[in-house]
Amino acid sequence: MLDTATAGPGTFAALAGFDHERLGHGQNVVFPDLTLHISQGERIALLGRSGVGKSTLLDALRVQLGDQSAWCPQANALVPTLSAYHNIYMGRLAHFSRWQNLINLLRPDRACWQEISELAGTLGLDGLLRRQVDQLSGGQQQRVAIARALYQRRPVFIGDEPVSSVDPRQGVRLLELIKARHHTCVVALHQRELALAHFDRIIGLDDGRITIDALSCELTSDDLDVLYVTD
Repeated sequence: MLDTATAGPGTFAALAGFDHERLGHGQNVVFPDLTLHISQGERIALLGRSGVGKSTLLDALRVQLGDQSAWCPQANALVPTLSAYHNIYMGRLAHFSRWQNLINLLRPDRACWQEISELAGTLGLDGLLRRQVDQLSGGQQQRVAIARALYQRRPVFIGDEPVSSVDPRQGVRLLELIKARHHTCVVALHQRELALAHFDRIIGLDDGRITIDALSCELTSDDLDVLYVTD
């Protein structure tokens, strides 16, 4: 269900969500009966153990929102033999013609280079744009993936563990940068403290259903422990 009735220029649909939908992959249904609504302007952290369906839910939301969402996947999905610059540039491939993209592959466009350099600088990637991403550390690769998503300039940021490979201090800085550029974001995390401190709403998943859906100001880290209890 996607309600676009009140969406204005430069904004994404006023309300996105799933109402009693079955979500999964092929015959593997992860959420047999899911009801979820996400409103414009919400900053949401998605929590739960590995394998509970966070990626499935984020991917379904990404598909529903289409070109309104900037996507930062868990596996980064970078092209290892291309430079950091070209991987970031790929965030806006559809914005340019095929001919422009081909030329840029051989000789970076000056305006694009300047723009991407400034973005890379905010992410601590100074001096690394010409380096192949397979020569970068895990944390640097993750920042390249974040930069590619930010370069898409779309109103909604959807991230699947986008700060899992960086230290806590850097993770805070990256989340603040994401929020500064995206009024609405849905981000899967493992770090409960980051979720409580930097997001407005917490959604917890377990056993194919939503077990927590509350404002972060109403929760403590102890309240979230139930999401990580194993039999």
